[in-house]
Amino acid sequence: MKHLFSITLLLLLTLSSYAEKIKVRLYSNVTVKTLNVSFDLGYYNLYADGDQLIEDLVGEGRSVHIRPEGKKLHVSVNETDYGTFSSVRLEATDTACILCLNPESNKQRTYEGDLEVSLLNSGSLLLVNHVEFETYIAGVVQSEIYGKKSDIFRIQAIISRTWAIRNMGKHKGDGYNFCDNVHCQAYMNRCIRPDIMMGTIQSSGETLVDKFGALLETPFHSNSGGETANSEDVWRTALPYLRSVEDTFSFHMKQSVWVKNLSQDRWLNYFAKTHKIDIQDSATRDTLLHFSQEHRQVRLLGIPLTRIRVDLQLKSTFFSVEVDSNTNNVILRGHGYGHGVGLSQEGAIRMVELGIPYDSILRHYYTGAIIHQDPYANHNYVEQYVDQIARIIEEDKNKQTQTRSKKDDWLGRLFRLRDREEREEVYIETEQDNEKDWEYEW
Repeated sequence: MKHLFSITLLLLLTLSSYAEKIKVRLYSNVTVKTLNVSFDLGYYNLYADGDQLIEDLVGEGRSVHIRPEGKKLHVSVNETDYGTFSSVRLEATDTACILCLNPESNKQRTYEGDLEVSLLNSGSLLLVNHVEFETYIAGVVQSEIYGKKSDIFRIQAIISRTWAIRNMGKHKGDGYNFCDNVHCQAYMNRCIRPDIMMGTIQSSGETLVDKFGALLETPFHSNSGGETANSEDVWRTALPYLRSVEDTFSFHMKQSVWVKNLSQDRWLNYFAKTHKIDIQDSATRDTLLHFSQEHRQVRLLGIPLTRIRVDLQLKSTFFSVEVDSNTNNVILRGHGYGHGVGLSQEGAIRMVELGIPYDSILRHYYTGAIIHQDPYANHNYVEQYVDQIARIIEEDKNKQTQTRSKKDDWLGRLFRLRDREEREEVYIETEQDNEKDWEYEW
């Protein structure tokens, strides 16, 4: 009992540690040579080389341009040139601040929190977002899953939060906590949808643990194809909560089936050249051309299906093989998308749509999992505005066909409401929310 108490206490202390801002590397899988930063909401102070204030209250209508110059960063704001520095930081002056990143030759993104820019040895820019933990989780949920019901987002938030707390030091040696791609978790934008933020808030402080209070590994994938995989069938370690389970909920979803055609020569020669298989042997040849899986298998002729999936860029390892009698090509008919371990996102989406409770869904995919509610969890700054967010969601349901403006972003709407209440202003929708110059298609 004393041992269990010690583990639980350690867990609580660990969970409470994410109250501070975390650091996430942005555009981690591309090269950023120059960066232009504009501002959608709020004001930022611009610092260089630590705490040297270059310019304060930089906001809408201003633009910060950063590019390498020698071994330093050249910084300018609009037409004002500030020279070169080793590092630059844009620090938000309020919780309601949004900066817009425009790297040359890369897609525009928006983020909350602060931005730190430094120079890599390669001469490209290192961009790190300093952001509230729960704000990060909401951005991950938006990047990782689709759907319309809040429990879908609650489920994704719980497993993403659990993974993040467990892996907080993954990039410690690099000077940040996480990267923004699938090496960690996708974080391709700040959360702009009120329903996703609501689902994240509803899950605040919730993580998945085992009976000893230890955080679980919480892998997930797009679609299991009807049956999830054991962890040891994909990776090396057998975990008691990552067991193969039947998953009919993943049927008839976007990623439930796939087909790939290959020439027979390419298919057979892959095994001959890469794995030294004797394709002239009739029994071997027959196995390769008529392979099937009623239930998930691990190997084909002793070769890990995970290796075949990677080498041939298949959507999953859950496939059968047949020969087209007309073309003599090999047809791979597959089920699902992803590694197959843990939660099937599309299966979970279907279960939510059927009215199955979110905790039952999590226990279905993570055998024996316990949802732990951290009593010391940091309450995200938007929690006090839950009623307003719910009202925004309801308003959106009634205006689904209406062209939305940039100011319809939930954070902008919420904090305009706060500002009006503080100033005791009268809200006139036609004058304050429908300016023509803000209109654009989402």
